[in-house]
Amino acid sequence: MAPTKTEIENALAQIELPDGGTLVSRDMLRAMQITGSEVRFVIEAPSPEAAKMMEPLRAVAERCVAALPGVTKVSVALTAHGPAPAAKPAPSLKIGGHPTPQAGPMRPAGVDRILVVGSGKGGVGKSTVSSNLAVALAKQGRKVGLLDADIYGPSQPRMMGVSKRPASPDGKTIEPLRAHGVTLMSIGLMLDPDKAVVWRGPMLMGALQQMLGQVNWGELDVLIVDLPPGTGDVQLTLCQKTVLNGAIIVSTPQDVALLDARKAIDMFKTLKTPILGLVENMSTFHCPECGHEAHIFGHGGVAKEAKEMGVPLLAQLPIDLDTRLGGDGGAPVALGEGPVAEAYARLAKGLVQGGMA
Repeated sequence: MAPTKTEIENALAQIELPDGGTLVSRDMLRAMQITGSEVRFVIEAPSPEAAKMMEPLRAVAERCVAALPGVTKVSVALTAHGPAPAAKPAPSLKIGGHPTPQAGPMRPAGVDRILVVGSGKGGVGKSTVSSNLAVALAKQGRKVGLLDADIYGPSQPRMMGVSKRPASPDGKTIEPLRAHGVTLMSIGLMLDPDKAVVWRGPMLMGALQQMLGQVNWGELDVLIVDLPPGTGDVQLTLCQKTVLNGAIIVSTPQDVALLDARKAIDMFKTLKTPILGLVENMSTFHCPECGHEAHIFGHGGVAKEAKEMGVPLLAQLPIDLDTRLGGDGGAPVALGEGPVAEAYARLAKGLVQGGMA
């Protein structure tokens, strides 16, 4: 029988940190998942500098849990939280007001590139791809931001494991949050999560303008924007009011998803936004018991579409349980190891080498 969370924490509590305390007493454990005999969790260091010194401790923690009865596999990821900001008042900002006039397309100060991740329909894993790509790019050493622009259905706070309301030093500038080495902002952090967003187009555009122009993004190599499904006001506002370096289109292989993906591609072309390539998500499923490969949603449809349209196929990402558990648990699968994490690492490396990120 696999150990309980309490038993695992009790074992980890025996490991003393060099500067005092333990992983448990100093609240450094995150997103612990126990699936049968497999255990996964994240150690969150207080700063990137501290994280660089903690790799030996991560290995010790992994061996400690692996030694417990009933455990056959352990995966421990090491990440860092930014330095804790000084206490600041909550933003006294009206989120969702009408947009203010601007002279032309803008780019947030300090942000080198902006990439949007879109799809023609919901349910194809666009937000999952966005969060894992952001984490994978951060692991490549890039300074990464992630903007959740899905106003009606923001999911990045849950997927990235954050819930704290962003602070504001002056009631005008919003300080974003940080998780897993990524700077994060979402409308879901500013509004009541249990209330529906019932806004017309101008309010959507105003909120988007605020999250781009009033958030202190800092120095970023790339800002990933997770778009809502479809071809509506948010996409139109971004393409016309923001300097974008390109769009990544996510689709599952089946024809009904590709029909909508073509519409998203046509929209970006109409708005003169470069298409960097397509990502085929949920491409294959490998049974963890027997290793059989199944094509639940078909296979190769996105690759064929990319070839016909003359754009790159950036990745074919599998579907697996770890991806879902990571998203629900606030620790994206790209943080750890395994086939899916490696697929996101290849995607991130390709974008970096291609000068796109």
